[in-house]
Amino acid sequence: MKIVACKIPDILIIEPIKHNDARGSFMESYRYDLLSKYNIKEFVQDNLVCSEYGVLRGMHYQVKHPQDKLIQVIDGEIFDVAIDIRKKSPTYGQWFGEYLSSKNRKQLFIPAGFAHGYCVTSNIAKVLYKCNDYYYSDDQYGIIWNDITLNINWPIKNPILSEKDIKLSSFQKKMK
Repeated sequence: MKIVACKIPDILIIEPIKHNDARGSFMESYRYDLLSKYNIKEFVQDNLVCSEYGVLRGMHYQVKHPQDKLIQVIDGEIFDVAIDIRKKSPTYGQWFGEYLSSKNRKQLFIPAGFAHGYCVTSNIAKVLYKCNDYYYSDDQYGIIWNDITLNINWPIKNPILSEKDIKLSSFQKKMK
């Protein structure tokens, strides 16, 4: 595995090595001994999401049960985004985006303290992500996807959003 640091500390791009032969291919998608050197701990829940082109999910975060996430795309492509919402961080309010796909095999590690979301840029995308804490329905918050302060450069203009995501507030209102 190749681990690449991003412009925002603690976010990592993980590039698993794929081995091909006559039978097909093999790839280690998670390896505790290597990833633990980067403070990536054990995970307790895996989530698999299937969405169509133009769906935007996010920007979500948790307060009482903040989650580290390891995101990968099993099929298709997404533009994945993390926003630093750690108030004492020197990169507070900055965002990082990366294309993840079944072709490039990149994974994105996003630690607790970040809002997370993605949009689907292929016909269909199957996204698998690991979390180091469980889902609690009463601990789900978010920031509106098109916040003018954050100015995220999304590759789609008119996303398909959930009713919940349409009603999210701005970064400035949420982070007071």
